[in-house]
Amino acid sequence: MVQPSVKEQIVLAAGNGNNPAVQYHFGSKERLVQEIFEYRLPGLNERRRLLVARRRPGDLRSWVECHILPVLELGERQGSHYLSFVAMLEQHGRRDVFDRLPAELSRPTRDFVERIGGLLGHVPEPLRGHRIAQALAFAVHAASERERTRAHDGHVLPFAVHVGDLLDGLVGFLQAPVSPATSAALAETGPQEPALPLHP
Repeated sequence: MVQPSVKEQIVLAAGNGNNPAVQYHFGSKERLVQEIFEYRLPGLNERRRLLVARRRPGDLRSWVECHILPVLELGERQGSHYLSFVAMLEQHGRRDVFDRLPAELSRPTRDFVERIGGLLGHVPEPLRGHRIAQALAFAVHAASERERTRAHDGHVLPFAVHVGDLLDGLVGFLQAPVSPATSAALAETGPQEPALPLHP
């Protein structure tokens, strides 16, 4: 008997929607979730690498585009539910899923955060890390909303317009100056750990 591929097992277990199927194929729901990311992230990271090599980004907008465009493209595939799945994990605060990923899969996102942080020297920590995490989360949620709308044949902007507008908004958010009110509030709270992005 031919064993189903990892992709086929994921589809079977996730589509079945019952615990015995998940238990049979993966042992637990947590393992199923991890398998989904381990299946998707190599392709996403390779696409990011190719974009960086081709475009040689030198500014904030270009770096953000090279990182999030592969995720947005994935949401355009027929029958895709990946971004809705990621958005659901973020909504439920399942950061532990990403913490368990192999280092080679999570490293590109960590490298991206460091690269972007170097371009946001006017924003102090922990605000800098918080902004980057929030920007990546917003990109996922905006893309997941588009994914769901397309699945129900709703109206969406042309993809190029959607990407451009989203990038404009994210870069504006990342680059915004820190107000005196926020600086004062930060000073009152004392040292804080920067936020880590919950993002594929």
